[in-house]
Amino acid sequence: MIAFTAAEIAEITNGRLDADPGITPLSVVTDSREATPGSLYVAKPGEQADGHDFLDAAFAAGAVLALVERPVTAVDGQGYPTVLVSDAVIAMGALAAEAVRRIRAARSAAGDQLTVVGITGSAGKTTTKDLLAGIFATQGATVAPQGSYNGEVGVPLTVFRAGTDTRYLVIEMGATGIGHIRYLAEMVKPDIGVVLAVGTAHAGEFGGVENIALAKGEMVEGLTSAGTAIINLDDERVAAMRSRTSATVLGFSAEGRPEALVQALNADTNAEGCPEFDLQLPGGEAPRHVRSRLIGAHHVGNLLAAASAAWAAGVPGVHIADSLSKQVAASRWRMERTERQDGVTIINDAYNANPESMRAALRTLADLGRGRRTWAVLGAMLELGEDSIREHTAVGTQVVRLNISRLLVVGREARALYVSAVQEGSWGDECLFAETVDEAQQILEAELQPGDLVLFKSSNSVGLRHLGDRIALPTSPTPADERSTLL
Repeated sequence: MIAFTAAEIAEITNGRLDADPGITPLSVVTDSREATPGSLYVAKPGEQADGHDFLDAAFAAGAVLALVERPVTAVDGQGYPTVLVSDAVIAMGALAAEAVRRIRAARSAAGDQLTVVGITGSAGKTTTKDLLAGIFATQGATVAPQGSYNGEVGVPLTVFRAGTDTRYLVIEMGATGIGHIRYLAEMVKPDIGVVLAVGTAHAGEFGGVENIALAKGEMVEGLTSAGTAIINLDDERVAAMRSRTSATVLGFSAEGRPEALVQALNADTNAEGCPEFDLQLPGGEAPRHVRSRLIGAHHVGNLLAAASAAWAAGVPGVHIADSLSKQVAASRWRMERTERQDGVTIINDAYNANPESMRAALRTLADLGRGRRTWAVLGAMLELGEDSIREHTAVGTQVVRLNISRLLVVGREARALYVSAVQEGSWGDECLFAETVDEAQQILEAELQPGDLVLFKSSNSVGLRHLGDRIALPTSPTPADERSTLL
């Protein structure tokens, strides 16, 4: 972490200092349970709890300073060492922006550089972030988000983990409205900006898909003419963003579009459901074979996006292809495969869901399940607004047309999916509905047979990812929940 004194923190955040000006925190946390000796604790108000209520716990754990939005007196009647600001989250952003500026300046003075890559899109952000960080890690010190830290709190927390030795800083950027990506881009000033896709997830929050496209395009608008915009040419809304940037545009395509300089030639999936292709990069080099260890043909786009960004950052093609072939899924609940001792295979892709990722996961289930009994355990895709019933109906129809053996729909919010499957011709024990996750677990425990292949897929808050864990490893405890991700 870049060191800031308490006096500097107050100056950068326009805050009021009530502490020894020389206090220099060693880390930044927003959860009092994560405080360690030397921490700066950010007491931000939240939807479920107010961080100001946990100042005692944070300082007891070793915090030395707090960012607060209101004065708070300790239980012993004494004041805490604090910097009082109008908005703790905005203050975090200001500190993160200054941290990036200082890292750039320090590396430049040493004759080196910091490369910042921003990644956004309606699907695939975390996988692409993990792949790119894996490539960069072979070249130099790399910092990337933990899990899906991609919002106005997660991005600063990622930045605070970087220091003057950091060569590559990978930033995942999510949004719930227009202006959010612009804010994050202004904070970290990416040298390379990646836009993966414009999907229908969260269309209800944004007010329509076109507004999602406007928001995602803020990534390339935030690049300077010296930067590089990595554009998915297979998505027409993303391809249209070429006119919204002054940066150099590098397009990639998994569908063979001739204008794409980065392509997957001879793409296919192997017996394990993992994509293989010959990676074509700019510069006239011969294509290099990539045999990915990720599951699903839909990952070809993510692999190409990571390859494009790495190439734009100067990584040689041989290292890019080699790293992409070695990497496994680094974040949980993204096409996570578990083989049970009784021969049941679990694919847990239930960290998040939207219509595009749902269709991709079901196609992978059908491809992998040839000769096996397949199960699709599906929950709701949330925040689709007025498109919700139509999109769930379409998924139910797809399940039947892909000849998935068994469909188990969980939760009232996904009932349209169940109804459409029945209307499409799936009935009896082929199509089941469970009101709750516990009821779904009982059904699976009673009916799974050796050799079955089971996909779990839903939006994060539905909880099917934890059901998938319980079915995959019945004796293992449910893992601690991760923070929710933004679009």
